[in-house]
Amino acid sequence: MAELKNRQAYHDYFIDTRFEAGIMLLGTEVKSLRDGRASFNDSYCLVHAGEIWVKSLHIAQYSHGTVNNHDPLRDRKLLLEKREIRKIEAKLKEKGYTLIPLRIFFNSKNLAKLEIGLARGKKLHDKRDTIRQKDAEREMKRFLK
Repeated sequence: MAELKNRQAYHDYFIDTRFEAGIMLLGTEVKSLRDGRASFNDSYCLVHAGEIWVKSLHIAQYSHGTVNNHDPLRDRKLLLEKREIRKIEAKLKEKGYTLIPLRIFFNSKNLAKLEIGLARGKKLHDKRDTIRQKDAEREMKRFLK
């Protein structure tokens, strides 16, 4: 089973809070996800009418799908508890916060889940600091081996 991560999100944002959300999918979308055929390029989440939607998450069409195949870029509804949605809505009203998808995975019950995160954008110097820290950690691990 595939776990797909949004690596670019960790590069561009500081992740403050994470939420695990169910995602409403069609059958061919689930089959494509199991093959690991999805892309997070430019995807984001938004709150509309008390519901959270993920936009521009590309799930490739299933290779053995027939006329019932799905639209790869359709909007998908996320399933969260109302109190979690209210908490997210309050944070999004603060300046500088955005809601981004972090990873797609299948839980122990074989249900597709999407991990979303409340994030603040990084400035260029923050990105450089992060890269510097990762390089230092890598050097330490190499030295300790």
